[in-house]
Amino acid sequence: MKGTVLYDVKDNVAVLTVDNPPVNPLSDGVRTGLYECVTKAEEDDSIKGIVVTGNGRAFIAGADISEFGGNVEGISLNEVFNKLEHCSKPVVAAINGIALGGGLETALCCNYRIAANTAFVGLPEVNLGLLPGGGGTQRLPRLAGPSEALKMMLTGGHIPAKKALDMGIVDSISENVVEDSIKFAIEKAESSEQHPKVRDLNEKMIEARGNDKILLEAQAMAAKGRKGQFAPGQIIKCVEAAINLDDFDEGLKKEGELFLECLLHPQREAMIHIFFGERAASKISDVPKDTPVKEIKKAGIIGSGTMGGGIAMCFANAGIPVHIIDQDEENLKRGVSVIEKNYDFMVGKGRLTSEQKDAVFGLVTSSLEYEDISDCDIVIEAVYENLELKHEIFKTLDSVVKPEAILASNTSGLDIDSIAAVTKRPELVVGTHFFSPANIMRLLEVVRGEVTSDETLATVMAVGKKLKKAAVVSLNAPGFIGNRMLFGYTAQANMLLLEGALPHQIDQALESFGLNMGPFRMMDLVGLDLGWRARKLSGKESPLHAKIGDELCEQNRYGQKNGAGYYNYTEGSRAPNAAPENEELYERISQENGFTRREISDEEIVDRCILALINEGANILSEGVAQRAVDIDVVYINGYGFPIWRGGPMHHANAMGLDVVVEKLNKYKELTGNDVYKPSELLVSLAENNLKMGDAPAKADRKEKLGFEMSSVANNF
Repeated sequence: MKGTVLYDVKDNVAVLTVDNPPVNPLSDGVRTGLYECVTKAEEDDSIKGIVVTGNGRAFIAGADISEFGGNVEGISLNEVFNKLEHCSKPVVAAINGIALGGGLETALCCNYRIAANTAFVGLPEVNLGLLPGGGGTQRLPRLAGPSEALKMMLTGGHIPAKKALDMGIVDSISENVVEDSIKFAIEKAESSEQHPKVRDLNEKMIEARGNDKILLEAQAMAAKGRKGQFAPGQIIKCVEAAINLDDFDEGLKKEGELFLECLLHPQREAMIHIFFGERAASKISDVPKDTPVKEIKKAGIIGSGTMGGGIAMCFANAGIPVHIIDQDEENLKRGVSVIEKNYDFMVGKGRLTSEQKDAVFGLVTSSLEYEDISDCDIVIEAVYENLELKHEIFKTLDSVVKPEAILASNTSGLDIDSIAAVTKRPELVVGTHFFSPANIMRLLEVVRGEVTSDETLATVMAVGKKLKKAAVVSLNAPGFIGNRMLFGYTAQANMLLLEGALPHQIDQALESFGLNMGPFRMMDLVGLDLGWRARKLSGKESPLHAKIGDELCEQNRYGQKNGAGYYNYTEGSRAPNAAPENEELYERISQENGFTRREISDEEIVDRCILALINEGANILSEGVAQRAVDIDVVYINGYGFPIWRGGPMHHANAMGLDVVVEKLNKYKELTGNDVYKPSELLVSLAENNLKMGDAPAKADRKEKLGFEMSSVANNF
């Protein structure tokens, strides 16, 4: 059995300490231990009360996810909760650290809850496609009120101890949580009052009856923040039952039925796939676990634009001093001012105090001289995508920055080996592709050059973790993982436009599939002129898929930046409005290129765009550019707005069945003649053997890696 519960007696109080490192999940050994220890304490006449706490930094961090969907061994969670809730002696939860999911539900079954100052509570099951299935949907509304409970459960947020006290979730806060809980248990044992059970607190439920506003607000919150997800609606139904049913046990029964529906739903599997996938992605298969990691005490950033400023904030937020260099004094002032405004905004929203803002912003320094970053442990270049400019910067960094420092480039797709070759330390050069805005977006593509050392990689992955990023390793190939796949996806969206669909139809179809933003809204946001300008500079003709976008640029329609692109935008708004004036242009460009425009179904739009992603993802996997299929899923969910509840493009392909994927690819290859639909050899082989995409093939079995021929910007847009 996994985990245990330590039994100790202090002043005639049984202290039960959950011991299942590192975060004390409710594994079978913990459930059995809690059940047996409560029974033992209840049967011992000398025991006056019980205190439940956790070892280390956690109280209980939830259920054991590895048990989901399998046969649960030993005593069930509901049996444990029933034992705690109906104990004849006062039970105090001494919440010493994080109490999440089943951990908070355990505390809610105790008569009293005392939290340490540093504790956090929450019911984050929605992030895994589930609802709190241990009575959380029935008990939490009775303490915090249904409206606040719904907010907690639908966001999956973690609530600090002080706020939990204000909300009525905990009874008090303590500096010495176990000692104070023991004293409190003795005091309650000696008083004649009844020990309260959360299940009996019906006042807030009766008060909420007939108030439709509570559930309507929750539905609006779910529709906005959890678009397309199944579990939020089930959570709302559970709370509706808590409000309207007089019998608490009937509410629990309803919760159990709806939990089972979530457990059996494909979204649950997809979301747990990503949960474990992010942990897998942080491990590099051929880098030993005991590889030494450099200590990063100070970081340097080259460039004070949007990316440079965002990356600097990531380091400052993690408590690492960071120095920004820019050659233009006005740019530098503007960039640092934007950083300060971002922190001021956080203060205004109550996310930071003024003192915290001063401390974190105080870690950001800046100047015009490269010498000022000579003592940095890592320097990240974040200038625009021009290989020659990057070569010059890296030559300078190599001569100025201490020889043991890591030099990184924030390029979104240029050749890391070419950049490393201009330095005398190619083993210390790596790609760190942050996503914009870097202080908000979680994805970090870590690009491994041909000679990047294990120590460099291990250090950058550790830095990614410290910056709270979902870091994924990519080999050095054009566009890395994300942008290489994006090229085929956006190219197919543009081909659909040439063939007869309109931007709003394509965007709506893909947003209904679950993407945060359709391709034309995305291209307008990024700027249609990026690829157009790169092609004009190099004298290259527009590729077929870029003909319409380039013609829009010729008409000064660059996207959101100047209020007109595929859509029109009113000043100060990012909301897209239809641009019927473009339709004549679409007709003309289609005709000039031999296309007779036709009606195109939403199904074809989704198939062609998503299959382009999947097929290129399979090629990336077959070359070993990505270590495993789930790494690609982590990239697309955290960087490109792919719906988490579909588990990422590769999980989606596995769920469809690879035989179905290959069949559809062949169908669209025949329809369009486009090689983007020529099924990857890996997909064909796996489909023939009824297998799924998982790890990349062994090195000897990999396809030759794609080489660098074109600039990533011209290639992608």
